[in-house]
Amino acid sequence: MPERSDVVVVGAGLIGLSIAWRLAQAGRSVTVIERETIGAGASLAATGMLAPAAEHEPGSDPLLPLALESLSQWPGFRDDLHAASGLDIDYREEGTLVLAIGRDEVDRLRFRHDLQKRSGITARWLTGPEVRAREPALRPSVTAGLFCEADHQVDPRQVMAALTRACRRAGVAIIENCAVEALIRAAGRVVGVRTAQDTVLADTVILAAGAWSGESGLLTDDLALPVRPIKGQSLALRTTTRTGTLSHMVWTEQVHMAPKSDGHLIVGATVEDCGFTPGVTAGGLYALLEGARRVLPGIEEMAVEAVWSGYRPTSDDDAPILGEIASGLVVATGHHRNGYLLAPATADAIATLVTTGALPAYARDFGLSRFAPRNTARVFA
Repeated sequence: MPERSDVVVVGAGLIGLSIAWRLAQAGRSVTVIERETIGAGASLAATGMLAPAAEHEPGSDPLLPLALESLSQWPGFRDDLHAASGLDIDYREEGTLVLAIGRDEVDRLRFRHDLQKRSGITARWLTGPEVRAREPALRPSVTAGLFCEADHQVDPRQVMAALTRACRRAGVAIIENCAVEALIRAAGRVVGVRTAQDTVLADTVILAAGAWSGESGLLTDDLALPVRPIKGQSLALRTTTRTGTLSHMVWTEQVHMAPKSDGHLIVGATVEDCGFTPGVTAGGLYALLEGARRVLPGIEEMAVEAVWSGYRPTSDDDAPILGEIASGLVVATGHHRNGYLLAPATADAIATLVTTGALPAYARDFGLSRFAPRNTARVFA
């Protein structure tokens, strides 16, 4: 383990590795320390949606500019990542269909569409026949839909493989199965971390530990992060020529389904506020399968290839927490369901903060201080 780095990143998930890679590209020496293995928290459990339109809901207007900024950065991020790693990430641009069955769901979908229009989001209303013209495998009972053309997706496994290779090629040291036990402080500043194995000194420590950011025990009470785990269960189905598949991401009120280029159809995800309760449950899998079968009868013939669960890092207002919270200590956590969507903008924002001392304008409203008055003392962002 290096004795010193310019930057130590706590957490080797999507956010931590994205930040580490961008900082290494900027010439900084970076060490990433991960309590388990790369991507073990939420990053490899995600669906990979880049869907600001489908995700938009009442109360999320403050997050929308950041989401749209990050979506606009994704093509460049994708191209840079491919050049740095040589790996494809299955970036798909077919858009998202949000579906409704029956009058009540149609009414709620119209409400969603009105909200999108008021917020400046482009989404097209489709009749049931228009939806099925795009996705013939859907049930005739699908009554209406929204087509969110600008919503894209990636394959999380491929993104994490590409980020890992890009980081290592850029000289980032990644230490797995090594929990950070304490922050090292000197003269009122965070100057490194201590693990069971060693200490690493640094000019800047970045806490990007996902759902564990609020549980780490590293922070004093006045800097406590309002972040908790929201468990999600998902499954992967194997499609064939006979079963057919989907062309778009498809959302219903119960599930979302994302077709991948390798032939998998990912069905996710439950939303369970149950702490770090591990494992997959029969009830969770039943809800996913029944929610998918309700609109896509072909899943009955698809093989279930994998089931898994993970923990979304969720802040008290479902938006990320970005910025310096004490001298030498930066946080990037709390991305909830939008980690993949927000990764490019988060990495750019934190790299800019570390290299210039200031966040870009699009990230400045997401500091810890917005949760005042509980967190007013010693907060810089």
